[in-house]
Amino acid sequence: MATHQLDDSVVHYEWNNAIAPRLEIDPGDTVVFRTRDAADYFYKKSSTHADVMARGPFRGHPLTGPVRVRGAEPGDTLDVEVVAMRPALDFGFTNVRPGRGLLPESDFAKPFLQIWDVSDGKFARMDRRVAVPLEPFPGVIGTALDEPGGHSTMPPRKNGGNMDIKQLSSGTTVYLPVWVPGALFSVGDGHGAQGDGEVCITAVEMAAEVTLRFGLEKGRRLAEPQFRTRGPIGVGTNTRGWYATTAHGPDLFASSQQAVRYMIDHLVRERGLSREEAYVVCSVAVDLKISEIVDAPNWIVSAFMPDSIFVG
Repeated sequence: MATHQLDDSVVHYEWNNAIAPRLEIDPGDTVVFRTRDAADYFYKKSSTHADVMARGPFRGHPLTGPVRVRGAEPGDTLDVEVVAMRPALDFGFTNVRPGRGLLPESDFAKPFLQIWDVSDGKFARMDRRVAVPLEPFPGVIGTALDEPGGHSTMPPRKNGGNMDIKQLSSGTTVYLPVWVPGALFSVGDGHGAQGDGEVCITAVEMAAEVTLRFGLEKGRRLAEPQFRTRGPIGVGTNTRGWYATTAHGPDLFASSQQAVRYMIDHLVRERGLSREEAYVVCSVAVDLKISEIVDAPNWIVSAFMPDSIFVG
């Protein structure tokens, strides 16, 4: 079994099965990918809040690939084991862009940028108050679609894509449907840490080195991705107590918004964060959960915040 290297000197910004593969591998091979951050290296450690709006419109996640897997055919399943992942630079970022994310522009009307220190490879540090354990995972991971033409990388799709599932960290195996010959696999959008929900639309975004091992299951037909973790999940933050807010109603989206608003209020009051800092912390560390969905007409959404991230 061979190990290959694939750098980020050439990337693509859409799902398009006409894009030629950069690499061809055999099942059982390992590939070490270098991936750009979601902002395509726009931000620097010296960037400011004003740079959020200066970046311009989103054009697509910069993805490293495609990789062609020999023998992969439609109707098969590509098994992708996340062997290891680490930051490729010493910083990451989270931004709030008005009108994007879970909460509307009326809640956050001004852009905000948080630069995180990830230089020790163990934590994303906001300052002396907040240090979120790094549990890196690829936000975008997927195979090419069987529909012709270009397709945005923004929404998740049947091929995987921008799933933003934080449990796809080291030790997890992702099972991806193969839709075209060779699978044409790509990866990008590295996240150092994220809460379930990624509520402000960015996690701890970072350039990354991602090591993946590829297997192939002939004839295992999946309609959408599935995955298996190697061990317990959330071990980095599940070391102390949690604080949770709840919201009820007939609309899970609206209840999610309200639960996050309550958590922001809590963080401002109890932890001394600004509202913008609190929203960012919610995006990178708060786990949204559907706690109850069987007692109509109202459902319960809970927002869980780990006490372990507060170090000051």
